[in-house]
Amino acid sequence: MNCKKILQILGVLSVLIMSPALGENIDPYEEGSRYAYGENVGWLNFKPNQGDGAHVSSTNVQGFVWAENIGWVNLSPAGYGGVVNDGAGNLSGYAWGENVGWINFNPTVSGDLNHYGVTIDAEGNFAGWAWGENIGWINFNSAQLFDKGVRACIVAFDDLANFVDDWLSADPTSPANLISPDGVDGRDYAAFASRWRDFCPDGWQLK
Repeated sequence: MNCKKILQILGVLSVLIMSPALGENIDPYEEGSRYAYGENVGWLNFKPNQGDGAHVSSTNVQGFVWAENIGWVNLSPAGYGGVVNDGAGNLSGYAWGENVGWINFNPTVSGDLNHYGVTIDAEGNFAGWAWGENIGWINFNSAQLFDKGVRACIVAFDDLANFVDDWLSADPTSPANLISPDGVDGRDYAAFASRWRDFCPDGWQLK
């Protein structure tokens, strides 16, 4: 097999392995940063112990949220667009709960110029409010939620430090061995760099 063919195969493998999946990427440090709160419905868990949980990308938020009092909320219902991310962390669109109806992630208040919609900052922290006609406001502001709120995993300096710790490791089970079958090398670094300051893919092990 010639070198050109090998490089083509490696390129395909890197795309397949590094493409975001639907598995959750919420609460990367396992510190409880997975909850929004509705006065009328209680806590909404974006990383439940059962089910898929939520997955955030630069274009959307997919998956499911669990709330003890209202059941499952679908962030990407078929046929209605779901929750959209504009790439700058401003969310819009609608989630759907079988027991509560539509939930708007970019609500407006008539005559009020304030922005109430849900946003995600550069560290992955959610803020703002969503609105459901049948359930009222859902709060994402972590300072008002015991400093927890909802946080998405973003590839940042702590990941880089963990990657460097395993640089040139021959251990195929290393968390830094992102695409190479023979240890941590330049191909893994290229894959890592392609995710820099982006949302983590499913199964990210470098936190």
